[in-house]
Amino acid sequence: MSRSISIFDTTLRDGTQGEGVSLSADDKLKIAQKLDDLGVHYIEGGIPGSNSKDIEFFKRVQKLGLQAKITAFGNTRRKNTEAEHDSTLKSILESGAQAATLVGKSWDFHVHTALQTTLDENLSMIFDSIAYLKRHGLEVIFDAEHFFDGYKKNSDYAVSVLREAKAAGADWIVMCDTNGGTLPHEVHGIITSLQSQLPGANLGIHTHNDCELAVANTLSAVQAGARQIQGTMNGYGERCGNANLCSIIPTLQLKMDYECIGDDSLKQLSNTARYVSEIANVHMPINQPYVGNAAFAHKGGIHVSAILRDSRTYEHIVPELVGNKQRVLVSELAGQSNILSKAQEMGLEFDPKNEQSRKVIDKIKDLEHQGYQFEAADASLELLLREANGEISELFSFESFKMLVEKSAGKPVVSEAFVKLKIDGQSVYTAAEGNGPVNALDNALRKALVQSFPVLQEMHLSDYKVRVLDEQEATAAKVRVLIESKNLDSTWNTVGVSGNVIEASWEALVDSMRYALLGQYGQSEKTPNNTEGQHGLVNH
Repeated sequence: MSRSISIFDTTLRDGTQGEGVSLSADDKLKIAQKLDDLGVHYIEGGIPGSNSKDIEFFKRVQKLGLQAKITAFGNTRRKNTEAEHDSTLKSILESGAQAATLVGKSWDFHVHTALQTTLDENLSMIFDSIAYLKRHGLEVIFDAEHFFDGYKKNSDYAVSVLREAKAAGADWIVMCDTNGGTLPHEVHGIITSLQSQLPGANLGIHTHNDCELAVANTLSAVQAGARQIQGTMNGYGERCGNANLCSIIPTLQLKMDYECIGDDSLKQLSNTARYVSEIANVHMPINQPYVGNAAFAHKGGIHVSAILRDSRTYEHIVPELVGNKQRVLVSELAGQSNILSKAQEMGLEFDPKNEQSRKVIDKIKDLEHQGYQFEAADASLELLLREANGEISELFSFESFKMLVEKSAGKPVVSEAFVKLKIDGQSVYTAAEGNGPVNALDNALRKALVQSFPVLQEMHLSDYKVRVLDEQEATAAKVRVLIESKNLDSTWNTVGVSGNVIEASWEALVDSMRYALLGQYGQSEKTPNNTEGQHGLVNH
């Protein structure tokens, strides 16, 4: 049996059914291009004719010249009608898609309850719809909805649905675990039995994650003979999500010896996952397997000491195979091995026996004790080490800032910030309003710096978090502020700690600007590939 696996991505259709996921036509086109670069074989774009976004997508995607087959999704014809007159099937043909995914009922309970028709009519609906699209030259993928639930209740009818689809000419027959409640051993057993019942059929699998088993069920299906896997980037999807292609593809390819995408394409997996996350504006879990920011992060000193000798001691694959990287976190739990690893990563000489090096270690641990978290801001450590190595020059210095927050009855709050800096020996004084005090500070600081450092126009604040460190102190408690900033190439986090939330925010804002200037205006270069929320600077 072939070891080649067909990758069917439904991020643009099934993925958008997830809560908080909404994509414009432009968003869909950007993601489609990225998926094509990754090397997936099918990209399901949506439901043509159902809404203006999908209509626009199918119209414009043809101009991109993608290698992947653009696929349109739709239902089988309506009951007691003719396929030639069905508006959904007509929209699929008019979309210009190269392939069509038709979903049909395979559970008798759904035929009676949802469709409210007979079992025979459901079989006719499936056959007529597939045959109609095949006559017009489309490749057809048949998704047997609720197949595993249907098979367990009435296996004869569930299999008869698949046979009808095969007889009509379906190119792929895909079994769907629509409710996400099937277990891996059940998936394996059922698909194994289908091999003899549907000889010569190209089988696929489509799973949902309601039992946290979508990936496991997909792998079981492949072991049993399925050769098309349907899923989404980052596991986006309705309820608990769909099968996560970011976990399935590398597991099949690196651990089970199947061919999914090219090895060079696999190295783009992490970048693609993060790109989709940004376009969808959905936070990507740092502990997501393979592609997450913490997937190959090490914190404990004993672990770090071991991976410096051989990464296989605590890593199941080489991170670079999926475009990720090993990260060493520094915290009060970490030993000198972590700091030594970071210094080596930056190409700095760092001798743990050296007195200056010991002072850096002690300073880091003291800052952690005060509430700073370097594990959430890798570049904070980079700045400290570079400063200790004499590589950081002062491009600007802080003199003062003032805040004005005014609230009048019946009117929104007005926030205004006044910032005074010294740049090249000259005092620069600016004022700016904002949507809240932090935004006003950001605007005023940027206004003061951008004339001298225009590269700062390319960066912006993208996330802001506040954590109370000593809750028993109530409103007098010390807080930690974590700010995420972005430019065209990377994302970084900066941190500030203070008993005053404005001061902590200011500290994080200043450091975000300082980090953006690394590698500019005579400063030392940043560590290569510092991206996706790994970084921060602390102005100590």
